[in-house]
Amino acid sequence: MDRTLWWDHASDRLRLIDQTLIPARYESIPIADTDALVEAIQSLRVRGAPALGAAGAYGVALAARTAGPARYLEAVGELAQRVRSARPTAVNLAWGVDRTLAAIGGATDPAEVRERTLAEAERIADEDVATNRALGARGAALLPDDATVLTHCNAGALACVGWGTALGVVRSAVEAGKRVRVIACETRPLLQGARLTAFELQRDGIPVTVCPDSAGAGLMREGGIDAVIVGADRITRDAVFNKVGTYAHAITARHHGIPFFVAAPSSTLDPFLAGAEVEIEERGRNEVACLCGTPTVPDGVPVRNPAFDLTPIGLVTAVITERGVFADPEELFGPWRS
Repeated sequence: MDRTLWWDHASDRLRLIDQTLIPARYESIPIADTDALVEAIQSLRVRGAPALGAAGAYGVALAARTAGPARYLEAVGELAQRVRSARPTAVNLAWGVDRTLAAIGGATDPAEVRERTLAEAERIADEDVATNRALGARGAALLPDDATVLTHCNAGALACVGWGTALGVVRSAVEAGKRVRVIACETRPLLQGARLTAFELQRDGIPVTVCPDSAGAGLMREGGIDAVIVGADRITRDAVFNKVGTYAHAITARHHGIPFFVAAPSSTLDPFLAGAEVEIEERGRNEVACLCGTPTVPDGVPVRNPAFDLTPIGLVTAVITERGVFADPEELFGPWRS
């Protein structure tokens, strides 16, 4: 697939695929400033941990272009922090902002700051594609030559700059000549599996079938699933955070003896917080209480809409990163390298 987000040098602004339009339309939109980027992040026009890392980096480049001359560096930092705080759970967003701010170094001239921030953002974007390629190749080796993989949410090219994490493993396996079929859970309430994962895989010619989230347990019991592979928005020493519903799949996979893999770049690792300390984003009521504009929950009835859930690391067979496949969390995090 094309890149999910990229810098348009002709207009000197960011462009990204608007994922809220898929599968009806596949279109890019311009992002001219940090306010537009924050809106795009919060409305899920751009989403997925690795993509948010790159978006955060490009957000600093936008800040360097739109900050006023008064207190210029402070203004850049303030605009960047707005981007950094747009969503709380995915660690990559803050990582991309912080790394790009650090690339400014001792520069004070606005032209040099603009050059340095964009160069760093472009490096982060290029590294993401290379990282996912490496991660995919490591994960592909774990799949049998003929495999059916269940996945949840979208951890493909659309969740990254390109190639994907969980779907990067699938793509790499297919590229290596393996026969892989994917069961994509629809992923309530915003249907990232049904809309985005199915769109990507159909476009690539990889067999995909969509099922309700609640059907995953029965499909595993029937014996037709060889592995579960998901992405992650943050991995601590004791937990994996991914789209809500992941925890249930991990429990079911463990019960039925099916390997449960998490595929994520090293930038998703968080060695500093325990799982219980991570803020889980609670999203708006209407995402659950309405479907295509039609109310599905009576007025006045409360709704819980956590965007993510916590899966204990003990339920994970292995974490697949660009650095290797880790069945032991201590090996995954230690020695810790930023």
